[in-house]
Order: sequence, then structure tokens, then C-alpha cells
Amino acid sequence: MMDYLLTEQQIMVRDLARKIAKEKIAPVAAEHDEKETFPWDIMKVMAESDLCGVYIEEKYGGLGGGAMELCLVTEELSRACGGIAICFAATALGTYPIILFGNDEQKQKYLPDIASGKKLAAFALTEAGAGSDAGAIATTARKEGDYYVLNGVKQWITNGGEAEVYSVIAMTDREKGARGASFFIVEKGTHGFDFGKKEKKLGIRASATRELVFNECKVHKDNLLGREGMGFIVAMKTFDKSRPGVAAQAVGIAQGALDHAVKYSRERKQFGKTISSFQGLQFMIADMATQIEAARALTYAVARMVDSGARDVSKESAMVKLFASDTAMKVTTDAIQVLGGYGYMRDYPVEKYMRDAKITQIYEGTNQIQRNIIALEVLKEQLRK
Repeated sequence: MMDYLLTEQQIMVRDLARKIAKEKIAPVAAEHDEKETFPWDIMKVMAESDLCGVYIEEKYGGLGGGAMELCLVTEELSRACGGIAICFAATALGTYPIILFGNDEQKQKYLPDIASGKKLAAFALTEAGAGSDAGAIATTARKEGDYYVLNGVKQWITNGGEAEVYSVIAMTDREKGARGASFFIVEKGTHGFDFGKKEKKLGIRASATRELVFNECKVHKDNLLGREGMGFIVAMKTFDKSRPGVAAQAVGIAQGALDHAVKYSRERKQFGKTISSFQGLQFMIADMATQIEAARALTYAVARMVDSGARDVSKESAMVKLFASDTAMKVTTDAIQVLGGYGYMRDYPVEKYMRDAKITQIYEGTNQIQRNIIALEVLKEQLRK
């Protein structure tokens, strides 16, 4: 692996996450996937290891890192299990709106418990008719005195039902279109806030994906993030910060699949020699390793760009999410090919890596949407020249 000039603290964080992945996650990954059970055992380990707040400021109980530290941890956990890793990473997604747009009172109330691992968070935008088309959001929030009353259903929410803190977008003024959406912090247990069925998924089966149901759910005005009408700004700025984390998940999944493929190739014999000695397979491994390293390099570069405070990282965040997730899908498919028939069997872990990889091309904006974002930004840059 290349030297990415990590700081001493970043190396410590990465190595600790790697140790947890190897010793705690890898042995139970298949069981959690098979039974579709939420990995509270691992979340407890993460809390005890002080990794839950790597991206949260020290004054709120975190380690004071940023997107880079979040990516390092997510990558290492995903190397063992993308489904378990997303339980950690989805909390960051749900927390970023509070970090970016919360006032100090809101941060003091919610961030310390998230940083300590006492509470998980979730991000709620997607609905049955609103995913890539965020402007089609149907969930509403009407103002009544000191409260907002939420009504609607959010779909496919990662950590749904397990998280205690939810960042939720709803329309406060539909007549204003995109400028009529607002974000709210909604706590589990709030009257009128319930959960739908837990979804059965192709991959990341250890994570919980549920509907959020709001039925006359009263949320105090103090839980409004930013100002009314800032909802889409909150969402887009959050994605700019979080998409490198999806890329890190994809890189970790791809690396884990390659690890298994290389190990198998050195053990499996055909025609009296290990298959790792065959040039055709060596070329596949070379391509897989190169693609992963390129994705990792771009992920770290964009994470550092985010942490530098760069004003506009939409294009770069879209690029890294697109490139790394496409790489993960390609590498995991090739890893199955290396194992041949065994790769297709659930007795071996590589088929799970491919199932887990697929979602990285879909959530936090499909890769087709990422290409739209990139193209529009490139075209705008050309006009400015």
C-alpha cells in the first residue's frame, strides 16, 4: 500500500479500526449477514474504542478529526464487512447536518452522546417518490405555535429503528419549491414518530433499513436546523462531506475481496501448480490492485480537500463516490471469477462482498446522478474560463 503521509493520530485510528475489523468483525460478519441481525456487539466495541466520534470536534467529546479519519475507519471496517461498517458510517451521515448547521445548543445536546457511541444517528431524505428527485419530497412540516407538526413517510433509511437521533427533511412551504424544505432533528420516542417494516436486502444485510412514519409528530422549533427553507442546502452540503465516506466503504469492500482472492489463488492448485502462477490470473489481480489503489488515492485526496475547508467540493465528492463504487463492483465481480465455482458459493465470503458493493453505486445519489453533477460542474467551469 502506498504511503499517504498520514499523521500519527490517523495511523493510530486506522490501525485500531483494522484490529477491530480483523478480530471482532470478520469472525461474525457471515452470521450477521445470514441472520440479518443488527451488530450491536460491534457498535459497543466501537464505543469502547472511542472511534465513534473521530469526525466530531473535541469540545463535543470527539477526537477532533474530519472526513479523512472517517474514511480511514470506514475503509478498514468495510474490509471485513460493508454491512457492519455502514452502521457506523450512516451515523456520521445523520450527524453531519448537526455538525454543519446546528447551533451550539443543539451540538451540546446531541454530539457528545453520538461521539461516545451512546446513540446512533440516521439521515432521512428518501421517500417512495423522492430519491434522486429530492424536490418531490411529500413529507410536510406545518408550524403550530412553538412546534412543527410532521406528516409523511421516509423510505429505506439506514439505521432506521436502531438510531436514536434522526436528521429529517420536510416541506415547510411547498409553494416555494426547493426553497420550501427544512431540516429537523427528531428523536426516537417522539410522539407520532414510528417505524415501518425492516427491509430484506441483497447486501449490507447486517444494517437496518426501515421506513420512518410521521403521523402528527410534534417537533419543537428548537430542533429546526438552520433556518426554514434551508433544507436542500443542508442536504447538499451534507452529501459533499459524506460521499467520500461512501467511497471509503467501496474501497474497503474491494480490498477485502482482493485479499480473499489473492489468498485463494495461492492455495488453489490446477494442473499441478497454484493458480496464482497463471499469467491470465496475475493480470486480473494486477488490474484489481491498481484500480483499488487509484480509488483509495482519490478518496484520501477528496477527504483532505473537504477537511481543508474548500468551499465547493460537489464535483470532487461526486467523482470519488462514482469512481470508487464502480471500482468496488468491478473488483468484487473479478474476485468471484478468481475463485470460480467456489466464488459463487456462500461458503466463501467473496459473493457477500459483491452483494455489499452494489449499494455503493446507489445510495447517497446513484452513479447516474453523480455523472450529472460532474458534467454540470465541468461545463460551468468551462464557461468561467
